[in-house]
Amino acid sequence: MKKIDRFILTAFIGPFFMILLVVIFILVMQFLWVYIDELVGKGLSLSVVGEFLFWGSCTVLPMSLPLATLLAAMMTVGSMGENNELIALKAAGVSVLRVMTPLFIASIVITIATFFVINTLVPKSYNEIYTLREDIGQTKEEIKIPSGIFYDGVDGYVLRVEDRDEATGMMKGVMLYDHSSKGNTRLTLADSAIMKMSKDKSYLTLNLFNGTNYQETNTREYRDTTFQLQKVEFGKQEMVMALENYAFQKSDSARYGDQVKVLPIKKLKENRIILNEVRDSTKEVQLMSTAASYLFSFASQLDTTASGITSDFKDPSFLNFTTEEQTAEALENAAASARQMESNLTTYQFGAFDYTVKLRRTALEYLRRYGQALACLVMFFIGAPLGALIRKGGIGVSAIASLLMFALYWVIDITAVKLARDGTVSSVIGAFLSSGVLLAIGLFLTWKAINDTDMSNLDSIKNWWRKAKSKVVAMFKKTRIVYMGTPEFAVAPLKALLENGYNVAAVVTVADKPSGRGQKVNESAVKKFAVEKGIPVLQPLKLKDPDFLKELKSYKADIFVVVAFRMLPEEVWTMPELGTFNLHAALLPQYRGAAPINWAVINGETRTGATTFMIDKNIDTGGIILRQDLLISDTDTAGDVHDKLMPIGAEMVVQTVQGLIEHNVDTRVQRSFIQGSEVLKPAPKLNRELCHIDWNDTTVHVYNLIRGLSPYPAAFTELTKDGSSPVQLKIYSSEKVLQATGKAPGTVISDGKTYLHIATADGAISLKEVQIAGKKRMDIKAFLAGFRDSESYTTTQGTSKAEIAKTRQ
Repeated sequence: MKKIDRFILTAFIGPFFMILLVVIFILVMQFLWVYIDELVGKGLSLSVVGEFLFWGSCTVLPMSLPLATLLAAMMTVGSMGENNELIALKAAGVSVLRVMTPLFIASIVITIATFFVINTLVPKSYNEIYTLREDIGQTKEEIKIPSGIFYDGVDGYVLRVEDRDEATGMMKGVMLYDHSSKGNTRLTLADSAIMKMSKDKSYLTLNLFNGTNYQETNTREYRDTTFQLQKVEFGKQEMVMALENYAFQKSDSARYGDQVKVLPIKKLKENRIILNEVRDSTKEVQLMSTAASYLFSFASQLDTTASGITSDFKDPSFLNFTTEEQTAEALENAAASARQMESNLTTYQFGAFDYTVKLRRTALEYLRRYGQALACLVMFFIGAPLGALIRKGGIGVSAIASLLMFALYWVIDITAVKLARDGTVSSVIGAFLSSGVLLAIGLFLTWKAINDTDMSNLDSIKNWWRKAKSKVVAMFKKTRIVYMGTPEFAVAPLKALLENGYNVAAVVTVADKPSGRGQKVNESAVKKFAVEKGIPVLQPLKLKDPDFLKELKSYKADIFVVVAFRMLPEEVWTMPELGTFNLHAALLPQYRGAAPINWAVINGETRTGATTFMIDKNIDTGGIILRQDLLISDTDTAGDVHDKLMPIGAEMVVQTVQGLIEHNVDTRVQRSFIQGSEVLKPAPKLNRELCHIDWNDTTVHVYNLIRGLSPYPAAFTELTKDGSSPVQLKIYSSEKVLQATGKAPGTVISDGKTYLHIATADGAISLKEVQIAGKKRMDIKAFLAGFRDSESYTTTQGTSKAEIAKTRQ
């Protein structure tokens, strides 16, 4: 263990146990206040009261341990921040995450220990508490005879005294009725008396002085109305009265072993299985009983499985009555049967509901054991970051914030548990909702602490003010946006802006161009979408055209958004007040240029992304606003990456627009993202020479080239046979064959039916989806079905390897 870890753990352990004891004491006092009425006046010994409080303190451990973890973590890290120890550690290169690591490990240990406490000690505590409460409840209160009233606290006797000497315990003017035998036949009057109780509280001794005994000695019988009264005077008389339940007697604590709170995890799991089986079997019995009920008079006719009916049931006399009396009788019988069926179903419902309630509570208690233990770890993610952010470790703002968080956890936990017990939510939600909510808050606070955010600064307030201000301004003047883009990739951000309520005043896109054999005029994807939404479209041939600049300026745009468009002249991008930004489909400063997606795949990158940046004089060199990563798998084509980046780019455009409106955008120069000796890779326009595969390249390079050019413009090779004119074959998908073939690069290897490989410098490429000139795109089996003698073909020399090499010079 390093010194820093020992230092942090030492600072944590002391406050943890101190706070744990304080919290237990406070909660036990609250526990004692709840049950004080059950303890007072029973003459309980200190050992019994101590045992009751001990087991009570054990029952509050599931709440005490998370709270102690929360406050101890907060105090430890907060004190380090308050004493500038955190600053010293950061200056020495120790991050906040490193400081929190030993506390995190300690919290895991506490969490595991808490689980075992909850699963072993707490159930036993509840069992003992339940038993002690019942035993104490059965213990009668101490005998305290008040003056001037009849007291019946001693079984079989009624006692009244006129006065009492508190110093000596002498009672005066004593009247004692003895009901221990049948009837009220004995009365004792005495001038004074002294009462003593045996040590074990099994009997009571009453010494009477100067009195008289009155007793009816006869037994009344039928027709016997005579009475015999016996009167005996005495100077001193001693009476012994047997007592029951005046002494506390501890009983067997195992009689509450079937309660869910006193069962261990293993037993709760077994009970869940048993209750599930019993409930399901009960339902089956109820269904069978309902189906076999005598209330279904036509069961044999209507049940096709019983009667073998293979067609619809038909009976002309069914439900046809000849007289009103028959109709009335049938309706009354039907109503009576319905009421009886309703009664039966209600009874069944209550029976099934009983098992459902038991199952629900058992499942909830089973899951809560884990949820309560998890709370300790969750509270660490609240306390430690709060201490680091607020930088106060005493009983102040940080402690209040921590307690408010715990109060939130407690309220959510109570609410969720109650809803789960009532069946409103599932047992999983009831057990883990509170921990889940606090964990989300804790992870956010941890992220803020790791990123060295100071909660005491005004940044959050400023951000809130900016957002509020922008919303107020938007009520009177909506920000006007001019959107510039051309291909399908640019449609998603435009659609996102409209869906989020932004005011797109106009769209700028390329002019319509004729293409294809028929020279059909094609419109850009952005224009088609804008026309559909009724947005004005500008299609300049030249961006510096004075008429275009005048028209563009007339829209009085506040922001220009550029996605997959041409390079803008300075006269354009300086026009809007809030600036012009571009969405680039790469992680700038890497892959500046026209085809970043294609080149990232061609170069075999495993990671790309999207970037928004402010436009300046050069191509893709402006200050970066947002960057977001995207992983590229080994099978992704450029089309796949394009589709994955579209929603990411759309969201980033919306976020950037909102940031500009709120004046809450910080740009970073692109060179700050270059790490060490990292080499920047360009993304120039794609050309035909790049698409023509050079089979002298490696298998991996050719495979990546095919992926990077699929589905457009698509890599191709040229097949030729016996000196005939070459035929172009586009390749859309392929697989790597890494084993050496022994064939010259460009050699066609095929069985003519199922596969077609082309040899590379170190292996081969297996073609999977292709398109030969003049034909449709098809899989390799369909292609080979119409392409005879495939092995007699060879390929022409390609140019892709040389083109790729140009980008790496």
